[in-house]
Amino acid sequence: MPKNKFQEVIFTIIMVFFMVYAMICYNIALNTGALTNDVFLAAFHELVIMGPIAFVLDFFIVSKLAFACAARMVDLRNSHPFSKILAISVASVAFMCPLMSLAATILFKNAGNQFVAVWLQTTAFNFPMACFWQLIYAGPIVRFIFRHIFRENESVSETVTE
Repeated sequence: MPKNKFQEVIFTIIMVFFMVYAMICYNIALNTGALTNDVFLAAFHELVIMGPIAFVLDFFIVSKLAFACAARMVDLRNSHPFSKILAISVASVAFMCPLMSLAATILFKNAGNQFVAVWLQTTAFNFPMACFWQLIYAGPIVRFIFRHIFRENESVSETVTE
């Protein structure tokens, strides 16, 4: 969907917000044992830390890896758009989830000598939520917002066809 670097930055910022905020809420709810109204406010404090980490990882590393993996799963030039979106989304989650779980483990978990076990458990708990959230909610919402921010000039195509 993004057609240039500026659009890639905007798309990544929007996606990072929707994915990271939801995953922070999910993790706080797991840690406290309940999803309360306070969770939604508390998540903004962690978003300030985790958002930039997610942006840097996604924009500079993961997006390239995800596209390369997706290209191995489907023909990105000739496949149905849904197949492309699915392949890219799944590959993105497959890379981002362990990396963001690693960051959360380092910054928030106080894992001590159980670091590897805590990181693996965090990744295992996060992966199903991240995958479903990405495919069913965040991805479609972000693409909808992005399409409306970067609408192609419809009047030009109408003039050409007349």
